[in-house]
Amino acid sequence: MSVFTAAADQSLCAPLPVLGKDVTVPLVTGGEVSYAALDYAASAPALQRVWDDVAAYAPYYGSVHRGAGYLSQLSTDLFENSRATVAEFLGCRAGDQVIFTRSTTDSLNLLAAVVPADCQVFVYETEHHASLLPWRDARVTYLNAPRTPAQAVEMLERALAERDPYGPALVCVTGASNVTGELWPVKELAAAAHAHGARIVLDAAQLAPHHPVDIAELDVDWVAFSGHKLYAPFGSGVLAGRADWLQEAEPYLAGGGASRKVARRTDGGVDVEWHSTAARHEAGSPNVIGVYSIAAACKALTEAGFDNLVAREQYLVDAVRTGLAEVPEVKVLSLFGDDAPRVGVISFVVEGWNSSHFAAALSAEYGIGVRDGLFCAHPLVRTLLGSDPQEVGECGAPEAEPGERSLNAIRVSFGAGTPDEHIERFVRAVKELVSEGAQWKYRTEDGRCVPDRGAAQL
Repeated sequence: MSVFTAAADQSLCAPLPVLGKDVTVPLVTGGEVSYAALDYAASAPALQRVWDDVAAYAPYYGSVHRGAGYLSQLSTDLFENSRATVAEFLGCRAGDQVIFTRSTTDSLNLLAAVVPADCQVFVYETEHHASLLPWRDARVTYLNAPRTPAQAVEMLERALAERDPYGPALVCVTGASNVTGELWPVKELAAAAHAHGARIVLDAAQLAPHHPVDIAELDVDWVAFSGHKLYAPFGSGVLAGRADWLQEAEPYLAGGGASRKVARRTDGGVDVEWHSTAARHEAGSPNVIGVYSIAAACKALTEAGFDNLVAREQYLVDAVRTGLAEVPEVKVLSLFGDDAPRVGVISFVVEGWNSSHFAAALSAEYGIGVRDGLFCAHPLVRTLLGSDPQEVGECGAPEAEPGERSLNAIRVSFGAGTPDEHIERFVRAVKELVSEGAQWKYRTEDGRCVPDRGAAQL
């Protein structure tokens, strides 16, 4: 019986149109099939609406901010209107700044570059490396993986109570795990941080595409996210929030656009007056099309209605979890337990399978794209797998042959553009691979498990 048979609900919204929905891919066993893109947590396909908006603007592209020509002025208006759109999408407060970056990683590195020199940073070991690693010039306290949302809050409160109460402090936390998809108690963590005189930055890379993010309602100080996970193409990201640390620090990049005035001194040096606006940290020619694509995605998601999108995604989450629960060999990874609310990100391991081998078979034999590895969250995945934190493992496939144990997992992720058929095919494929095995031989090549094109079908 289909996992959708009992759960079908005609009141749910249809998937949003995305690029690539009609792409076909070859199967190693012969023939072609429509590609099932189930790796949204890495990069979500662009919404068709976003692509159409960008295509309509592209002929009018021009350099921004200082050009006298019509296209330059039009592009400047579009760029700054995009900033306003993102601010509205995030529920920014009066005085908050929206800074355009390359990605979530770039946004958090920007924030790390402007924190006061004596700042103490608190980060859970469960974070994506983009949140875990940028704080190289700060005093960092790494918190162990909590096993309940309440424990996460208690753990932070204890750590903050023991800190130096007179210095600045910053808490960095994800909104939704890129490994388990579980939602974190952001509002409660923000309250705990502020009660102890600390600030908090929310890594919303996996949250913003799936749930509304409101800076004022959550009471966080900053939010960071990427366009390519928000159904927008191109390399742009956002850091939005409080302006004071951003205005007081040296520019993240020195160059044109960040400076208001530059003059030579009599001693041969240079005097610079930097902007106090978002431009202070946006030196160089910005990615105008990338910025506009983020704004277009914000508008498209808002107009589609997050209530509708969340309801349909929960329907898909339930279908995947129900299907995987019917396979005893599958273990779904979780910090907070089965009842924890989550977005469309689910990681699992399969008894008797190397995770890279399983993911390769899903792709080669079923046309399903998932991800395997440690998902740039090495400490978290090792904790979830119950392995030694020092055990060797890489963010990607290990040098292990098909069938050998591997220190990695398989991640399936989906969202607003995922059709029912992709989920049905995925659940069916998991069951068939576990019960019947792969139809083809595989080998390790450059650290990845790939079909052995010289081998015969099994």
